[in-house]
Amino acid sequence: MNKELRTFLEDNNIITKKITIRNSVTIIDTGTNKLVIKKRDKDLNRLYKYLSSRAFDYYPKIISQTNNYDIYEYIEEVDISIEEKAMDIIKILTLLHSKTTFYKDIDDDTYKEIYESITDRVEYLSNYYDDITTIIESEEYMSPSNYLFVRNVTKVFQALNYCKYNIDKWYDIIKEKKRVRIVNIHNNLDMDHYIVSSNHPVLISWNKSKKDMPIYDLVNMYKKYYNKLDFYDLLKNYEHNYPLFPEEKILLFILISIPPKINFDTTEYHMCLRVKEFYDYIFTSEKLIDDYEPKEQNIS
Repeated sequence: MNKELRTFLEDNNIITKKITIRNSVTIIDTGTNKLVIKKRDKDLNRLYKYLSSRAFDYYPKIISQTNNYDIYEYIEEVDISIEEKAMDIIKILTLLHSKTTFYKDIDDDTYKEIYESITDRVEYLSNYYDDITTIIESEEYMSPSNYLFVRNVTKVFQALNYCKYNIDKWYDIIKEKKRVRIVNIHNNLDMDHYIVSSNHPVLISWNKSKKDMPIYDLVNMYKKYYNKLDFYDLLKNYEHNYPLFPEEKILLFILISIPPKINFDTTEYHMCLRVKEFYDYIFTSEKLIDDYEPKEQNIS
């Protein structure tokens, strides 16, 4: 515990039976209750006030403030399964998005920048994986990881072709729009950032929150948990309460379809694991889109 925090506790007569430090958070056990103490963040304070004004209260409650620190209530977490927790997060996410929705006039440069960024990324990956494939196929004896990669490489190019086709489709739609839907996104969704309690669950770690299109929360969550959760059901539940517009859904599926860049720079054992994980992502994403969207909207 640093000197500044010790002085703060002494000046505010906070009894400390036990102190636990987790990253930027200090948990104080006073013997009768627990408190969470964090360095004061004016941006977070403004965000919480804004969320409160929008009738959204699934964030940590500040019970006292000083010039340097915020004191939050401590929430005793209830243990539930990852599937239950994910569905709870989706429900809270739809509340966050619906209560903070507003419409912003289209800035042509902004959406042109998104279009060009995705187009450039897809083109780069196409060339990268084409070069990798050429090198591997020229080998007289392929390693197991290289064989695993080239055996399934058509799936990589199918995913990239899907992105090429649909980013043009998205841009054609967005160019005709006068306004776009913007929400306050959490931008840091994680199972560890949702605390379930018997009283009132909360999302924590709001320091990356910003105003943007709602799909980015879904994309971030998908990329973390695509192989652990059923995103078909999660998306259906999200859209039941907050339906996505066609152009939002197109961009969502483009962003989850872009294959990650795989680097061939580790031991053979770890390369086999890396290639397997790479294709798990591609196959899982393809199946989600095929199940979720009518077949005529997809391209191989």
